[in-house]
Amino acid sequence: MKHQIDFDRIDLKREAPVEEPARQYYFIAKAREYVHKVSKELARPLTAAVITFGCQMNARDSEKLIGILEQAGYQMTETEQADLVIYNTCTVRDNANQKVYGRLGALNSLKKQNPHMKICLCGCMMQEESALDKIRKSYRFVDLIFGTHNIFKFAELLCTMAESDRMVIDIWKEAEGIVEDLPVERKYAFKSGINIMFGCNNFCSYCIVPYVRGKERSRNPRDIIREIEALVADGVVEVMLLGQNVNSYGKNLEEQISFADLLREVEKVEGLERIRFMTSHPKDLSEEMIQVMKESKKICRHLHLPLQSGSNRILEAMNRCYTKEQYLALVERIRQEIPDMAITTDIIVGFPGETLEDVEETIDVVKRVKYDNAFTFIYSKRTGTPAAAMENQVASEVVKEGFDKLLKVVQDTARERAALLQGQVQTALAEEMNEQDSTLVTGRLSNNTIVHFPGTPDQIGKIVSVRLKECRGFYYIGEQITESG
Repeated sequence: MKHQIDFDRIDLKREAPVEEPARQYYFIAKAREYVHKVSKELARPLTAAVITFGCQMNARDSEKLIGILEQAGYQMTETEQADLVIYNTCTVRDNANQKVYGRLGALNSLKKQNPHMKICLCGCMMQEESALDKIRKSYRFVDLIFGTHNIFKFAELLCTMAESDRMVIDIWKEAEGIVEDLPVERKYAFKSGINIMFGCNNFCSYCIVPYVRGKERSRNPRDIIREIEALVADGVVEVMLLGQNVNSYGKNLEEQISFADLLREVEKVEGLERIRFMTSHPKDLSEEMIQVMKESKKICRHLHLPLQSGSNRILEAMNRCYTKEQYLALVERIRQEIPDMAITTDIIVGFPGETLEDVEETIDVVKRVKYDNAFTFIYSKRTGTPAAAMENQVASEVVKEGFDKLLKVVQDTARERAALLQGQVQTALAEEMNEQDSTLVTGRLSNNTIVHFPGTPDQIGKIVSVRLKECRGFYYIGEQITESG
C-alpha cells in the first residue's frame, strides 16, 4: 500500500514538528536527502535488507520498517550484502539470541569490505538488558539499536545515525502511545497482518514477552477498521488480526469494546473475504467469542489455542490461570458449536519441575483434543522471568525423552486429522507458485491446511474451490473445481 504523503514537499528548513506522525514524515524527508547524497557519491542506489526473526508481530513490524526505508529512497534486497542491514530480533527462546550473535559476526566482515554499510538491531532482544550489554561491549560495529516501543521513530533514528560517528542506542522502557498512519510495505498484495494491540499482561512465568513488549495497549477500533478498509481497497482479501492475547482486546480502552465486538465490525467490511487472528489465551476465550466464530461467514475455521502443558501442577507453576479440565471443557464447547474448527496449539516440554508423568498428562490432552497441529518447544530459560530462578530445572536427557514421545503423538494425531478431509471440496486462497513444481499453485484452506494444485500465476491472491485428492501427511495434492465441475 503506497503512502499518500508527498515527502518532497516537506520544508526541511523549518524545525521538526512535535506531533506524530508529522514528525516522522519530516524525518523521512530528511532521510531521503541523506540517502540521495550518498547514492550520488557512489553513483548507484543504496540498498537495504530487513531480516526478521520471530513471530508474525515481528513480521508486521518489518513491513513498517521496509515502508519507511522505501520512502527514504533505499532499494530493498534480500541479501545481507547491502548498504543497510536491519535485524528485527526475537528473544522468546535463547537460540534466537544465539542466531543473531552468530550472524552479526559475519556482518562485521561484510562491513569491513563496505565502509558505507550500516548495521541496525531492533525488536524484542534489544529490550533485554543482558543482550544489550553484550552488544555494546562485543559488537561495537553496530550503528543503531532500538527496541519494540519506539519502532515508529525509525525515520528519526535513521537521521540520528547518519549524523553520528558512534553507536546510537534508543531503548524505551515502556511505550508512550500508538502512532498511526506511517508507511507500510506489505510482503503480500492479497493478505496482511494487522496489529490490533501490543504488549501482554499475563506474565506467564516462563515468558519474557511482557518484559520486552510491555503492558497491553489496544488500538482504537476505528483506526483498525479504517486500516482494513484501505487494505481491501488495495487488493487485500484476507487479514490476520495480531496480538499477544487478542481475546483481551479492548480492556484498556475508554470506550468499552470486546474482541468479539471488534470481529463483528471487521466482518462488515465489504470486499474482505477472510479473517484470521492469533493468539488466543484460553482463559479469555468467551462464549460470546465462540458464537461470533460460529455465526461468521468470514472468520476462518482455524483457532490457535496454546495449551503449554496438560499437568495442573505445571500449569499453576506457569501462571496460566486455567486447569487441564477447564481447557478440555472449552475445547469440547468449541467443537460442539463449530465441529469443523481446526484447533492448533503450543506446548512446552521441560518446564522446571516437570516429570515424565506430567508429560503424560500433556499427551493425554493431545489425544483427547486431537489437535490439527501442535508447535512443540523445549523450555528455554529466559533471564528475568520467574521460571529462570526456579531451582528444579529438568535434566536434558529427561526433557528429550518426554519431548520425543510427545512429538510422535502430536504428529500421528495431526496426520489423522488431515486425512479426514480426503475427497472434500474446500476453498483455498492461492498464495504462491510452488517452489518445487512451477506447474502447481500453493494455497491455504480456511482451516490453515496447505494444498498444492495445478494452476497459473494469475490465480495468486484469488480464492478458488479445490478438491482434496491426496493427503500427503500434513498437506494435500488437489485439483481446482470449476463452477460446472
